[in-house]
Amino acid sequence: MKSKLLYLISLVVIISVVLAACAPAATPAPAEPEKKALKVVNLINGVLGDKSFFDSANRGVTKAKEEFGLEVKTIEAGIDPAKWQPALEDAAANEEYDILICGTYQMSEFLAMVAPKYPDKKFIIYDVSVPYDTCEGNKCANVYSVLYKQNEGSYLAGVYAALMSKTGIIGSVGGQDIPVINDFIVGYKQGARENGIPDDKVLVQYAGGWNDPAKGKEIALAMYQQGADIVFQVAGGTGVGIFQAAQEAGKWAIGVDSDQYTIIKDTDPEQAKVIITSMMKNVDNSLYRALKLHIEGKLPYGQAEALGVKEGGVGLAKNDYYNQITPADVKAKIDEAEKALLEGKVTVDTVFK
Repeated sequence: MKSKLLYLISLVVIISVVLAACAPAATPAPAEPEKKALKVVNLINGVLGDKSFFDSANRGVTKAKEEFGLEVKTIEAGIDPAKWQPALEDAAANEEYDILICGTYQMSEFLAMVAPKYPDKKFIIYDVSVPYDTCEGNKCANVYSVLYKQNEGSYLAGVYAALMSKTGIIGSVGGQDIPVINDFIVGYKQGARENGIPDDKVLVQYAGGWNDPAKGKEIALAMYQQGADIVFQVAGGTGVGIFQAAQEAGKWAIGVDSDQYTIIKDTDPEQAKVIITSMMKNVDNSLYRALKLHIEGKLPYGQAEALGVKEGGVGLAKNDYYNQITPADVKAKIDEAEKALLEGKVTVDTVFK
């Protein structure tokens, strides 16, 4: 009886093994395709190291690279304007990229000619819009333009300068006499005017370039000699000379585009002390935002967006030094001015209609 039972058990085991061996092998789940990193070319029609505009743009792209795992190549086209269009055309034709980024008004017409040739690629331009109506081919449907309401941020700078000035005379040095720089200046004048400094007490001069600190220093020193005690620099790398002039004259300056006090204080703390605030054009935030929206499939290509105080596109730097040197009543008035802009109670002058 036992031997029969053992025989039956052995038979069941043998059958089970045979059936298992004959069963079809489980099909492995297909491997998910590896996601390729988004490739971005950051073309600068100038050089890094201005501690202002282009450095801000580079910070924004770098932040996106670190957070989203992008592959980024930065190309510095140099300060010779004759090389900017060839640099853009060469990068567009020969670089491997998904998105090409460039900025400033000098590049708008060039990009309007280049972007339609590469309809499967995307382009972002900042601080200017391409002329969508006159773009050839696809009407630049693959281009996103980001603008800044620099007049709003400069309005706050003008309010601050007027409230902080002891002489009742302030100044501003622009890189060039062009619409975007004049948009800074009209906002600056309005903010000052509404706080006791008339237009004829706001000294304005243009340096004629963006990488000439010696010229910036010369102009700013002349303004300080005429009685100005605060000069707002809107001149990129030329603005370094304005800080040098303020330090030499024992006066104050207002930076631009980035929080220039914070950038300079580690390498030159004494010079940084002349920078009482900066009108920040948040190029870094805007490019980070644009790349994030692209990844999310939400970036509105084929149109321009203008970012002001409400959108975080512009504002005043309120760092530790600002808090240290700014009287409480001035801080309160700046806060009131910001609130008025946010609530639409103030309309700031602009050169753009």
